[in-house]
Amino acid sequence: MNRLKMAVVGVGALGRHHARILSELDEADLVAVAETNPAIGQKVALDCGTRWVTDYRELLDEIDAVSIVVPTSAHLDVASEFLMRRIPVLVEKPLAQNLDDAETLVSLSQRHGTLMQVGHVERFNPATEVAVANCGNPKYIRGERLSPYAFRSTDIGAIHDLMIHDIELVLHLAQSAVRRVEALGVSILGGNEDSVQARVTFESGCIADLTASRVHPSSRRAMQIWSEDNTLTVDFHSREVIRYTPSETLRYGTPVPERAKQPGANVEQLKQDVFGKFLHVEQLAVPQQDALTEELRSFIDCVQHDKTPRVGAREALQAMQLAEQIRDSVTTHAWDGHAGGAVGPFFNRPREQKRAA
Repeated sequence: MNRLKMAVVGVGALGRHHARILSELDEADLVAVAETNPAIGQKVALDCGTRWVTDYRELLDEIDAVSIVVPTSAHLDVASEFLMRRIPVLVEKPLAQNLDDAETLVSLSQRHGTLMQVGHVERFNPATEVAVANCGNPKYIRGERLSPYAFRSTDIGAIHDLMIHDIELVLHLAQSAVRRVEALGVSILGGNEDSVQARVTFESGCIADLTASRVHPSSRRAMQIWSEDNTLTVDFHSREVIRYTPSETLRYGTPVPERAKQPGANVEQLKQDVFGKFLHVEQLAVPQQDALTEELRSFIDCVQHDKTPRVGAREALQAMQLAEQIRDSVTTHAWDGHAGGAVGPFFNRPREQKRAA
């Protein structure tokens, strides 16, 4: 199979890693990087042994596929150009700035028969893959995605910047239609919502509580998944997955609270026995692999062998639809319990700032 001729459009904080990895893959030939900032574009091109252009349109006749890593507000304009030329596209998450733009991109992909993959890289995290394989039928999911303010992706809020990772993953885990969404959020530094709490109830009965904040003193990317058979805790950053399962003693023996009531019961010992004797604790093996590298490899494989992407247009659009429901709930949340009081993420702003927002 010939090497896939590729380009990266946008080589800022994340795009430069796309370029670096593609320049090292045997399956790809990095033809060029497109970047409007000369200093950044020239340096990345030099580091990756390729050429730099300011206008991505120069590359339309030269490449087989493209990775688009521009600000979310530009996804529609940039990705459309390639989709209409039937050039397969990997566009970073979220798919677009809003649901209308996302639907337009999906329509273009379908109309022109062009493959589109969306960069929900967490699906390629080896910890995610292990968790999905071992979680059973989820009944309750709790996700946390916290980070300090990065001064990037300011054209979108915390829902589309951070929570979208867990939204897509929860949809994949639940495999059910959404019944109800409840959410609240607040804008702290201005422009968009910075911290959001959402509860999603599915038709299957599964419930997901999601927390996202980009104004937090430390980073955390974690999830807990409860099913009938086990509970998993997942640390996406350290790539650790721990499974808790009931032991035979717990399943078929005397219930623990009754043991504590028996004459001569050693309650302190029972406390020690909870994790070990009654609940088995197992750290699952997680392979050491780079999620972004695997995502790019998967995209190339899909293009070369006409495969369906792990997160394609349909999955990314479903994530955008749920994100929109969460944002609508945040926008209409009544902090005083009635529509006449404080409403939405800007409730704590002076009136002038609310108008500007």
